[in-house]
Amino acid sequence: MTRSVPDVPAALLHNGRAHAVVIGSGFGGLAAAIRLAARGYRVTVLEKLDAPGGRAYVHRRDGFTFDAGPTIVTAPQLLEELWSLCGRRMADDIDMRALDPFYRIRFDDGSWFDYNSDARAMRAEVARFAPEDLPGYERFLDEAERCYRLGFEGLGAVAFDSIGDLMRALPAMMKMRAWRTIHAMVSSYLKNPKLRIVMSFHPLLIGGNPLSVTCVYSLITSLERKWGVHWPMGGTGTLVSGLAGLIRSQGSTIRCNTEVRQITVENGRATGVRLADGEHIAADIVVSNADTSWTYRHLVAPQHRRHWTDRRIERGRHSMSLFVWYFGTRKQYPQVPHHMMVLGPRYRELLGDIFNRHVLADDFSLYLHRPTATDPAMGPPGCDTFYVLSPVPHLDSGTDWSSRAETYRQAIARRLDATVLPGFEAHLATSFVTTPQDFHDRLLSYKGAAFGLEPHLLQSAWFRPHNRSEDVAGLFMVGAGTHPGAGIPGVLSSAKALETVLPDAKSFAR
Repeated sequence: MTRSVPDVPAALLHNGRAHAVVIGSGFGGLAAAIRLAARGYRVTVLEKLDAPGGRAYVHRRDGFTFDAGPTIVTAPQLLEELWSLCGRRMADDIDMRALDPFYRIRFDDGSWFDYNSDARAMRAEVARFAPEDLPGYERFLDEAERCYRLGFEGLGAVAFDSIGDLMRALPAMMKMRAWRTIHAMVSSYLKNPKLRIVMSFHPLLIGGNPLSVTCVYSLITSLERKWGVHWPMGGTGTLVSGLAGLIRSQGSTIRCNTEVRQITVENGRATGVRLADGEHIAADIVVSNADTSWTYRHLVAPQHRRHWTDRRIERGRHSMSLFVWYFGTRKQYPQVPHHMMVLGPRYRELLGDIFNRHVLADDFSLYLHRPTATDPAMGPPGCDTFYVLSPVPHLDSGTDWSSRAETYRQAIARRLDATVLPGFEAHLATSFVTTPQDFHDRLLSYKGAAFGLEPHLLQSAWFRPHNRSEDVAGLFMVGAGTHPGAGIPGVLSSAKALETVLPDAKSFAR
C-alpha cells in the first residue's frame, strides 16, 4: 500500500524557498547539497542506504572500521571550500595527515617503486630503475603540469553545457594533445617498462584504462605533487560525517533508508521524485548523485529521454567494476605501507581482459589498503585493518558472482600470501567481500560498473552526461558519471560545475 501525498509545488510549502532534492549522498551529492544551500535553496538529500556516504559508506565489524572506498584523498582544498561556505574550518573537525610515500608499486618480480612528492626522492627512485630516463622524466613532469593547469584548473569546474563550451575548450585540448592516451604520452618520455606503468597507472583509480584514456589524466601526477595524498584520521567516513554535519547545520535534511524509484516530469520539467514506498516529494530542481546511466535508464521514463535513450546508454563503454575483500588480522604487518599496488605478471593483456574483452582472468593486479599503517584506531589494539581491491570486468562478463566470489577471494588470498602477507590467513579476525553484483544491486550502478562511463576522450567533458540534463529541464547531475569524472577531486569539482548552470533560487519565488 502506498501513501497518498498531494503534489503541492515545493516552493509553496516553505515560505516560498526553492526546494532542491538531491538523490544520493556520496561525496558529490553532499558537496552539491552544501553548495545548493549556500545559494539559497532548501535542500533534502535522499539516500537509499542506512547511512550517508554512497560508495564512501563505512562498514564496522568486530571492532574493525572499513571504509568502503574511496580511500585516496587528494586536493583537500576542495573539501576546505565546503567548510568555508558554512563559515567553518575543516581543521576544527578533521585531522588530515599527509602520507609518505603516497603509494608503493610492487612489481611481479618483487621490485618496487615508492611514489611521493619529494622531487629528490622521486628522481632517485627513477634512477634506480633507469637513470637514462631521468631527462625524459623531467619533461614528463613539465607536460603533466601543463595538463594540470589547462585541464584541472581551467576546465575541471566548468560545466560543458553546450557545443559552445566545447569549442571554447578546444584550444586547451589541442595544447594538451588530448587525443593521445596517457600510456602513449608517458612512453614518449620514458623507455623503462616499469616506469611507464608507474607514471601512467593513475586512471585506474578513477575507472579508466591507461591504454585508452586521454593523456589529460596525467594532471593527477601534478595534483598529487602539488597538494599531496592525505588520510583523514578515523577514515574517510569522518569526511562523510563532517559534510553531513555541515548540511544539517545549514538547516537541510538528510533522509536515509529512502530509495528514489522515479524522477517525476511534467511538460519536460522535473517536478520531484517518487520513492519506493510511493511517497512523492515535490521539488523545484532535482540533482542526481546516483549513477548517471542508472538515473536515465531507471529513474526517467523513456518518453522524456530524447538524448539518453536506452540504446545510447547500452552502447556506452562503461568502466570496470571492482571485487573488494575486506579483512582484519590479529597480527600487524608493518612492512606493508598505507597504499600499495601489487602488480601481477601481465599488464597490457590484463587490461584488455578487463576493459575490452570483459573476461574475468585467472591473474590480477591488486590495490592493498592498510589504513592502520597511519591510523591504528581503524582496528583493535595489535590488529591490522585491510582491504584488497581487484579491478574486474563489469557484469557484461556474465560472471555468476554468487558462486564465484569465494573461489576468487581464495585466489587473491594465495597471491597475498605468496607476496606481501605471508601466513596472514592464520590470523584473520573478520572477513567479507563486495562484488560487481553488489555495485549493481546495492549501489544501483548500471552493469555494476564502479565508475560510470569509462573516461576515454569521447566520453569525457562535453561527451559525458552533462551537469545540466540534456533531456529534462530542472534535472542536474553530480558525481562520477558526469563531468569531470570519478575520484574525490572529480566528484567535488562536479558540484562546483553544477553551480555554473543552476537557476537562481529566487527565480522560483511564488
